[in-house]
Amino acid sequence: MEGHRKELAEVRDQLADIEIQIDALLQTQADLTARRDQLEGLIAAGISPSSPPHEDIKDWDSEDFNWSAELKQKMESVFGISELRPMQLQTMNVTMSGKDCILIMPTGGGKSLCFQLPALLSKGVTLVVSPLVSLMEDQVIALENYHVDAAMLNASTDKNQVTAVQNAMVDKAAPLRLLYVTPEKLAKSKRFMAKLEKMYAVERFSRLVIDEVHCCSQWGHDFRPDYKFLGIMKRQFPGVPILGLTATGTKNVIEDVKKILNIPNCVLFKASFNRPNLFYEVRDHSYAGYMEQNIDTKPNLQNTRKLIQKRFNNQSGIIYCLSRKESQDVTADLQQRGIKTGCYHADLSGRERSRVHRLWLQNQIKVVVATTAFGMGIDKPDVRFVIHFSVSKSMENLYQESGRAGRDDQKSHCIVFYRLADIFRQSSMVFTEQTGLDNLYGIMAYCTDLTRCRRSVIAQHFGETWDKSHCQEMCDHCQTPVETEKKDIKRICQLMIEVLNQASSKEERLTAIKLMDAFQGKKVGGFRVVGLDLPAVTRDILERVISLMLVKGYLREDFHFTAYTTISYLVPGDKRNLLKCESTKVVLECVQRQKLCSRSQKSPGQGVPIDSGPPISRSKVTKPKLVIVKSQNSSTPGPSGEQCSRLSQTKTRKRKKPVIFDSDDSDLDFGEQSVGSVVKKRYVLAPSCTSLESEGTGSCEGVGSCEGQGSKGNSVNEAIQLDSDSND
Repeated sequence: MEGHRKELAEVRDQLADIEIQIDALLQTQADLTARRDQLEGLIAAGISPSSPPHEDIKDWDSEDFNWSAELKQKMESVFGISELRPMQLQTMNVTMSGKDCILIMPTGGGKSLCFQLPALLSKGVTLVVSPLVSLMEDQVIALENYHVDAAMLNASTDKNQVTAVQNAMVDKAAPLRLLYVTPEKLAKSKRFMAKLEKMYAVERFSRLVIDEVHCCSQWGHDFRPDYKFLGIMKRQFPGVPILGLTATGTKNVIEDVKKILNIPNCVLFKASFNRPNLFYEVRDHSYAGYMEQNIDTKPNLQNTRKLIQKRFNNQSGIIYCLSRKESQDVTADLQQRGIKTGCYHADLSGRERSRVHRLWLQNQIKVVVATTAFGMGIDKPDVRFVIHFSVSKSMENLYQESGRAGRDDQKSHCIVFYRLADIFRQSSMVFTEQTGLDNLYGIMAYCTDLTRCRRSVIAQHFGETWDKSHCQEMCDHCQTPVETEKKDIKRICQLMIEVLNQASSKEERLTAIKLMDAFQGKKVGGFRVVGLDLPAVTRDILERVISLMLVKGYLREDFHFTAYTTISYLVPGDKRNLLKCESTKVVLECVQRQKLCSRSQKSPGQGVPIDSGPPISRSKVTKPKLVIVKSQNSSTPGPSGEQCSRLSQTKTRKRKKPVIFDSDDSDLDFGEQSVGSVVKKRYVLAPSCTSLESEGTGSCEGVGSCEGQGSKGNSVNEAIQLDSDSND
């Protein structure tokens, strides 16, 4: 009998192992099937790996077309341009020839000229479908400055002006050349569609331009249902060439757009994504101020204020926020400090939004704090910075919004403030979109990467290859690289799943913050982890582990609705069983000497740290380790040595709180810089005192107390470093 029991246990173990292997094989099968389908599609489309999937530009770069001389003359006399940018001439030649075309060009690359200049050479009206009123206003104002007859129609257009514009549409003698409308105008106004048919009948419909054409596709990051209505335009107006423009078209999106617009044989041009004058940077503020349902924005506010006052003083820029309230709070904070700032979001009246937009274009205000309502097509050449106060919802959004900087080809900065908390704020809003979570996790991977060139990550997303040597130190990683090492975190991931399973058995649902609390031995509601040897992992590492597990599919978000909000809970993901396979490797890239774990006062169910490095104290009250950091260049004044001694003798006197500077402030030279999601060190500015010997023969017992023995009369400013090993 005992032998049978033993054999039964062995059989069960073998069956469990087989189940795990089956799961792994099924996942591999799914991945290979998806790749097979992708390759079959590329072969069917005639696309080879060695040739780009777009029209050969040599077919269209000639200046010997019938319209070439007039095009060059108008280019110089109307727009004052002597040379065209890459892809512009080819696109103009295609649309002038009457062919359908899609142009993928970076923000600021000059897409608008590709239809504005041909419109001047055509006899009729170029209809431009644009997604946002602010975009249309911007372009109409610019065209009026060039004395080009252009108009726009939207819900707030005066009735008399609507009548005048519609009459001009069908009047062959009218000077109207460009007419801007929203997709909603086409989809919901039968009267306007009737006017278009009349304009077509009298041969005044020159071409249809669809700006931000990616909005047609559900695979796109900005899908708008009314854009799908444009699919009838080719059937209703055969012979009218379509020109689609976008800065962010992936292969899937472009193929979808072709089908929707019924232009399968269109000419496709794709310019390089790279904007060499833009400096990309991520500042990781994840663990700072991360509280359940209460995101502390003070660190971001302080950094924003500091950047504008020091690095971007009196320069033009945009700050993108996640919510209307956040944009209002940031605006109020900057205005209180004398920074000329305007707020722009969807709750404001159309008149107020137009006023802010106009004042910004005229440099009467320097900074616009906005939601994504301040959107696509913003055309101001001297924008020196774009700050994402909260992360974007996709790489496409980030690329497009950041691309509003530096359109004059001067160096400009694109800065993202990253917090894991913002990912969950975003996910609760985008999870209903077809690719919403995948897009969001892509931006999370971009922000948490420690070493890769930022441009390499962007290029990979858009299906391009990139040599990081071409970056020319125009991103934070290439400018200030760090040494990293890979840590095996497979066991931590397995324990994360075990914690979630335990919580589920107790009918306790865990958000990300609650999962981290539970993993660190804290009681969450009525639940506490029991029976698991949990290593004492530092909080910042836990955040990065959760991020990685979401990207890999080991965790997934489970959304629940309340009367006031949508809550994201974490549950085991579809690929969780892969963690049981011996062949599965899970590694986390860490800065060298950055520790995964800390020495902990053991809580019930907690084991020893898994990291072999020196432990970090995790007691409730941790005194930071003090390390002297000399800064010969610092000009910050401090008390004299005598004052320093007097302060140290007055034990009972309440000391003022020292000023703390983040090491990511590039304007303060403490020898440390912000790089990716590196754990940041902080510095307390201490008084000047007698310099220490070169090997640190003195000691500093605390702020205001110095007993160093060094050369006489040679004082230096010193900074006391709160070592990142402490649980600050």
